[in-house]
Amino acid sequence: RLVIKELSNAELDSFVKFAPSYFEYMAQALFHDLPTVIAKIFGFYQIQIKNPINGKNFKMDVLIMENLFYDRKTSRIFDLKGSMRNRHVEKTGKENEVLLDENMVEYIYESPLFVREYDKKLLRASLWNDTLFLAKMNVMDYSLVIGIDEENKNLTVGIIDCIRTFTWDKKLESWVKEKGLVGGGTKEPTVVTPRQYKNRFREAMDRYILIVPDCWYQGSNTHG
Repeated sequence: RLVIKELSNAELDSFVKFAPSYFEYMAQALFHDLPTVIAKIFGFYQIQIKNPINGKNFKMDVLIMENLFYDRKTSRIFDLKGSMRNRHVEKTGKENEVLLDENMVEYIYESPLFVREYDKKLLRASLWNDTLFLAKMNVMDYSLVIGIDEENKNLTVGIIDCIRTFTWDKKLESWVKEKGLVGGGTKEPTVVTPRQYKNRFREAMDRYILIVPDCWYQGSNTHG
């Protein structure tokens, strides 16, 4: 039901700054019925263990989060960032293996993902709200996780890894690569700004999941 995620020192610093805005945003979504697909964080804890032999203390900072796939069947799981750069893994066929964006493109070429119009609008509104909030918080590198239940024709989606902020060192790395000061090329930088990440993320997710054509859609084409 739950996932425990250990935080590095850098992630801890980011989360302490991010947390008040996150919980305020999630409270607005809950009490005002606003669509969101950000995975829920239930708590933040520090675990301390003392070694009885040498007396040394061991400390861990952890988040307690919802497990998006609890009590759900998933035949395929994708971790999507909207980028094609180094976003491919070799499929092993193992249970619960996580595939990436290039794997998703290969998959939907053979088996397009269609949802009803209402679900598509709800997902689009959720992604619009969530990515706008995350960009304002200077957060990037988050993922949309999609679990596909091919047997029951269901999709489970959620945004995860959304506490990494765009720090000054990432800004410098992005600027250097955009100017072509390293590598001698003009390729798209591996690190983009939160605003660029947001736009690329929205566009990609819109392409990955499509609206199923219904009788009204077909009818409008017929009589048009």
